[in-house]
Amino acid sequence: MQSRHEEYHTLTRGERIGYGMGDFAQNLVFGTIGGFLALYMLTVNTISTATAGFIFLFVRIINVFWDPMVGTYVDKRTFKAGKYRPWLLRAGVPLVILAALLFAPIPGVRGSIPFAFIIYLALDLVYSLVNIPYGSLNASLTRDPESIDKLTSTRMMLANSANLLVYTLFPMFVQMASPKDRSPKDTGFFGIKLGMGNYTDPSANYAWFGVYSVYMIIGATALFICYKFTKERVVATAEQAANVKTTDLFLELKNNGPLIVLGLFFMLAFTFMFFMNTVNGFFNQYVVGHSEWMGAIGLVASIPGIAFPIFWPKFKKIFGKKGFFHFFLALFIVGELLTYLWSRTGMHDALWLAYVATFIKQWGLTSATGFMWALVPEIIAYGELKSGKRNAAIINAIMGLFFKIGFTMGGAIPLWLLAMYGFNETAAQQSTRAIDGIIMTAVWIPIALAIVSMIIMQIYPISDKHITDINLQLDAVRV
Repeated sequence: MQSRHEEYHTLTRGERIGYGMGDFAQNLVFGTIGGFLALYMLTVNTISTATAGFIFLFVRIINVFWDPMVGTYVDKRTFKAGKYRPWLLRAGVPLVILAALLFAPIPGVRGSIPFAFIIYLALDLVYSLVNIPYGSLNASLTRDPESIDKLTSTRMMLANSANLLVYTLFPMFVQMASPKDRSPKDTGFFGIKLGMGNYTDPSANYAWFGVYSVYMIIGATALFICYKFTKERVVATAEQAANVKTTDLFLELKNNGPLIVLGLFFMLAFTFMFFMNTVNGFFNQYVVGHSEWMGAIGLVASIPGIAFPIFWPKFKKIFGKKGFFHFFLALFIVGELLTYLWSRTGMHDALWLAYVATFIKQWGLTSATGFMWALVPEIIAYGELKSGKRNAAIINAIMGLFFKIGFTMGGAIPLWLLAMYGFNETAAQQSTRAIDGIIMTAVWIPIALAIVSMIIMQIYPISDKHITDINLQLDAVRV
């Protein structure tokens, strides 16, 4: 009875913040990679567009085999400090080192395809050793549904605080540290001007590495805080852990229908998210010609994700679970249409339009792609009821596969489309056709994928009443 009481523990604010620091750390590391590595590779590191796209694709193919093995390995083992928490330190330290090496201005490796490929592959493999246990830890803190909703809101507030550092301040810091063509430029912050250089020139390599290294130190500290302030309460029994097999992945795919539905939603959501993230720098640099505004626009983009997640549980009560996602995906589409208006000739200098479009778009995006993480614990509970096994890491590995498929398509396909549309890596100005390709990848494809995501969420089968029934049945089984 005491054990069951612990499993329904009401998480304190400190525990929620402690766990959310893991999201903060990973967004600093992988958010920057997802948002700016492609731009860095093509311009500063002078790797061709098609080659960069191939690197992203091949690494993700490796993940198809790697992630299930990681999930099985993690589920079968328990350390003195816990089943999932120790991985935050064991894999977290090499993670931040490898991430920094991607931007390292090492003599003789600029433009080296083997170096970029090997480091990016190693980074991605190690990232799974952090991300899969971290996702599993989410379902191990409590089974209390209200605490899970609040935990999701808190972790997304911290994740989007990291996004503020990534999408608002990172490009601004790098431009401030870039030596070529440095001059006072309007940042978009109420007329404030800062000395900013060309961060897409090869001479900016030290600027990229210096700024990113600071971010990695902050990320490593955040992972340590997450480790210190979390406690595992809902974990597999010793018997369940001993019975974990790699083939359990196929068992979950066969018996856990909601897992497939949510996985498809994850895949589509991350695809259109990273479509936008991959071409965001290109859009600001070549379509509207205001890369100096990226900091100000990024600040506006971060506001909904930091200030509004506290209201997500209330929105869920108003619209229902499915209605929540439909409302915010529709909001995202409206923001994308306004972004297209900003891309039209004569509208490029309309900073107010950039602010409005970005605010609406990001409010919809961060809400839909943030709150979906609250559904993962109920998928794990459903799987435990069906199979008798609490395969939290394996299920998170499966979700990670869907996520990485979306990440891959969102990272590789835009680059191939840009290559197909004639993007020139060395040109300061792009052709009309190349501009059309950037707009296609930044606006129209994300809109189409958001519409499909709304359809997928409509068939998600687990309601809040189902969650209560599942928990009662699991309690009976455990007794």
